[in-house]
Amino acid sequence: MSRLEATAAAIGSRFGERARRAVSLPEELTVEVPPADLLEVCLALRDEPEFAFEQLIDLAGIDYLDYGRSEWATESATATGFSRGVERGAGSAAEGPRFAVAYHLLSVSRNLRLRLRCRCAAGEPPIVDSVTGIWAAADWYEREAFDLYGILFRGHPDLRRLLTDYGFIGHPFRKDFPLSGRVEVRYDPAKGRVVYEPVSIEPRTLVPKVIRKAGPPETAGG
Repeated sequence: MSRLEATAAAIGSRFGERARRAVSLPEELTVEVPPADLLEVCLALRDEPEFAFEQLIDLAGIDYLDYGRSEWATESATATGFSRGVERGAGSAAEGPRFAVAYHLLSVSRNLRLRLRCRCAAGEPPIVDSVTGIWAAADWYEREAFDLYGILFRGHPDLRRLLTDYGFIGHPFRKDFPLSGRVEVRYDPAKGRVVYEPVSIEPRTLVPKVIRKAGPPETAGG
């Protein structure tokens, strides 16, 4: 048994249904934790010697709006690559709440990585507990996720926007946020100041809608 599989088995034995293994790429380990158990599980993963995930190396928000849905009808589609016509079928992450938070942990002493995923409870705004009391590095990461996705982190010491401008409306990484934004900024010489106005850009589809016919693979050379 590899060290990764041994760690997965140890997490399953220690936490049971509170930390269920999720589908991930080969040589990666992803565990899903309910919001109510997030802090307890994170504290154990940091402090218990068999885990020893001392470092939080990244934290990111996730928006599952329209995840797994096709954008247009295709005659055939693939589950790999960047096809926007993919139908993922049952069991996709879209079946849960819309927003989630991913935590990327590193055990320096054991040279192992672990990804936690915690889905925010359904409703608006999405809320999850802050892990700044466990990993101080989460401070700015959580502010970034709040700014871009509108996820609130309960218990964060200073939850303010981090990347967008003062007075910014909305959360630009949400899937339903318009690509052109909602307001535009320009300098008005008559007023002698910067003014905010509704966006004048015409929204347009940027993804080519191509239906590829099934056929023999191309061969190189001749």
